[in-house]
Amino acid sequence: MDRAARLLVVDDTPQNGRLLEAMLTPHGYTVALALSGGEGLAKLHSEPPDLVLLDILMPDMTGYDVCRRIREDPATQLLPVVMLTSSGEQDKVNAIEAGADDFIGRPFNPQELLSRVRSLLRIKEYHDTIQKQTAELAEWNRTLEERVQSQLGQLEGLDRLRRYFSAPVADVIVSGGAQLLEPHRREVTILFCDLRGFTAFAANAEPEDVMGALSEFYEAVGELILRYEATLEQFAGDSIMAIFNDPMPCVDHTAAAVRMAVEIRERMRAVTDAWRRNGFDLDAGIGIAEGYATLGRVGFEGRFDYRATGTVVNLASRLCSRALGGQILLSPRAYATVTDLVNIEPVGPLELKGFHDPVNAYSVMSLRQ
Repeated sequence: MDRAARLLVVDDTPQNGRLLEAMLTPHGYTVALALSGGEGLAKLHSEPPDLVLLDILMPDMTGYDVCRRIREDPATQLLPVVMLTSSGEQDKVNAIEAGADDFIGRPFNPQELLSRVRSLLRIKEYHDTIQKQTAELAEWNRTLEERVQSQLGQLEGLDRLRRYFSAPVADVIVSGGAQLLEPHRREVTILFCDLRGFTAFAANAEPEDVMGALSEFYEAVGELILRYEATLEQFAGDSIMAIFNDPMPCVDHTAAAVRMAVEIRERMRAVTDAWRRNGFDLDAGIGIAEGYATLGRVGFEGRFDYRATGTVVNLASRLCSRALGGQILLSPRAYATVTDLVNIEPVGPLELKGFHDPVNAYSVMSLRQ
C-alpha cells in the first residue's frame, strides 16, 4: 500500500487491545482501538480501516453480530475481518459462518498474527487495485462515449455543411473555423450558371421531365463545384451560384472559376445532346465576375445559409442571363486576371439591368494550351 495500513481492534478488554497495538505498531501499522461492538461499527465509518481484529465475546453485541453487520453493509462487505478466539473449534466454525476471513486463537503467536494480517492486507490491496481499475475503466468508457457522441454531432454538422461547402471547407469549419462564417469583406470570383430556355420548357413539359432535367443539370455542375473546392451559394430553380476564394482562400480563384466553367460547358454538351434527342431545347449559360463582396451566414436559429452580396454578385448574375447556350461571359476585371489563360472573343458593350453604364464582356472560346 502507498500508506501505512490502518487496523481496527474491537475488544472490550483494554489490555487485549493494547497488547495487539504493541505487537503491530512496530511493524508500521496504525492501530485504532474500540471497546465495544457499537463503538467498532461507528469507527468503521468515521475512520475506515483496512482490516478488523474482532473479539467474539463482548457485552453489547457479540463479534459474530458485528461481523454480520459488516458484511451486510455494501461499503464494508469486503473488508477483511479476523476473529479473535480463545475457545474451541465451534467458535471457529461460527466465525466463518458469520463472514470472518480468518481467526486467531489466544494466546497470540506474534509471527502467526503478523503473517495472517499481511496475507489479508495483501488480498485487500489486490481488491482495491481491481476496484480502482474498474472505476478508471468506467470513466474511460464514459469519456469515450462522450467523444463518440461529439464526433457523431460533428459528422451530422459536416453533412449539413456539405450542402453548402466542398468537403475540405466543411471539414475546416467543423474543426473550429466557424468564425469564417461571420460577415466579412473579401475579393472573390462569382460564377453563375443557369439553363437557357428553361422557363418555356417548364411551362410545357411534364413535371417528371422538368425534375429529371434539373437533376441531370445539378449532377453535372455539382460534382465540379466539389472538385474545384468552390463554395456552393445556392441551388435556385435552374440557376447555380458558386463562390471562389471564400471562406477558404484560393490564390488563383478567377482562373479556377474559368477552368471549371470550361469543364461545365464540355460536360453539358453530352447532356444537352441527350435533351435535344428528347425534344428539350435547353442549354447552359455561364457568367463570371471578379471583385469585392460581403459574405457571411444569414438566416435564423435552426436554419442558416451562406450568402455573398455586392456588385460583383449582381454583375456575374447579369452576365449569366445574357450568355447564350454554351457561352461563358467574363467581366472586364475577370478577363484581365486570366488574359494569359484563355482565348476570347469580345462581346458588347452590353446593357445590363441595374448597371448605369454598358459593360464590356468577353466570351471564352477555349483555354490556351
